[in-house]
Amino acid sequence: MMLEHAVLRVRPGEESAFEESARTALPIIESAPGCRGAEFRRQAEDPSLYLLLVRWDSVEVHMAFRQTVLYAAWRELTHPFYVGALEVTHFHDPIER
Repeated sequence: MMLEHAVLRVRPGEESAFEESARTALPIIESAPGCRGAEFRRQAEDPSLYLLLVRWDSVEVHMAFRQTVLYAAWRELTHPFYVGALEVTHFHDPIER
């Protein structure tokens, strides 16, 4: 499994509207084939900075999602709030203890 990590800067003053839209968007991404769950987290030090974590079966599954109507709906709900470029990376499973 892969963990998508995206740092998202939201326009200051639009955090509440973004969070409302994000609540609608989460079920969309979670319905995508190969998605195993998603969440947004708001940073304590900067209320306009969010972290998106999405668990995917693979990077390829995530990239395939970006070519779907589900992604178009996700993007319409979330991307209008972002400032600047998104930083999206993928992480492998946790290191075993």
